[in-house]
Amino acid sequence: MSTTASPTAERLIALARYIKTHASSTLTLKALAARVHLSPSHLQRRFTTLFGVSPKAYQTAIRLARLKTSLRAGTPVLAAGLNSGLHSTSQLHTRTVHGLSMAPSDYRRGAHTLAIRYVVRQTPLGWLLMAATERGVCAAQFGGSKRALVQQLRDEFPNANFSSAAAHNPSLDAWCAALIKHLAGGPRPTVPLDLRGTAFQMRVWQFLTQIPRGQTITYQALARGIGTPAAVRAAASACGANSIAILIPCHRVIRGDGSLGGYRWGLDKKRLLLAQERPPQPKVRQDSR
Repeated sequence: MSTTASPTAERLIALARYIKTHASSTLTLKALAARVHLSPSHLQRRFTTLFGVSPKAYQTAIRLARLKTSLRAGTPVLAAGLNSGLHSTSQLHTRTVHGLSMAPSDYRRGAHTLAIRYVVRQTPLGWLLMAATERGVCAAQFGGSKRALVQQLRDEFPNANFSSAAAHNPSLDAWCAALIKHLAGGPRPTVPLDLRGTAFQMRVWQFLTQIPRGQTITYQALARGIGTPAAVRAAASACGANSIAILIPCHRVIRGDGSLGGYRWGLDKKRLLLAQERPPQPKVRQDSR
């Protein structure tokens, strides 16, 4: 893949920056198309090919991220909506409940209606936290300490109903044990997942679960696999946004030149995971002389 973007791609990248800067404004497809001297239909097609989402979906994702930041900071719901570009109560609820997985008012209060169970275990790769809602595993993350992992989980939903007691969810303890066995070479555990992301991220994460143990693909192949061959950067970003380690095996995605690329939990862990999953080499028979 060439590292030099085409003139059209450069204009679209500049347009994406413009959308990010003006995300709270009303941006019509016609007006955006005029900025890059393309027809609306051509812009829609080319932008989606490059970034994996339409201009409208891209703007909505930025607005949602800003809304989440404002709500976590304690900003009143309507003010947070206005600041992020959602100018009515109906927009707040119809466009954000899916992205937040709850009503904006509940998110602002720290998801007090959401029950999250978690366990933290020591593994050969360090501390591992696994958390689950009633829908399934929502996080599986490595960290330097038990305290840091728990704090990271609480930071996302500061007032959620947390419990670390395995008795509240015996399945969670069993899932974590199965994942640790998987790290040692056992089969990949089949557990329900509570995925929370954009439509594009969900497509990436679902595709990643299909990569067999011991195999790797490139970021370019990942983008092609989900039907958006030009959205390599967006596919790589979705890998970085994955909060469920191993069960969504983003460590199996590498660069086209064979180098590791990035990994949310550190390249040392990625390198070790790939080495553990690599099929054993056949022994070379030595002929006796």
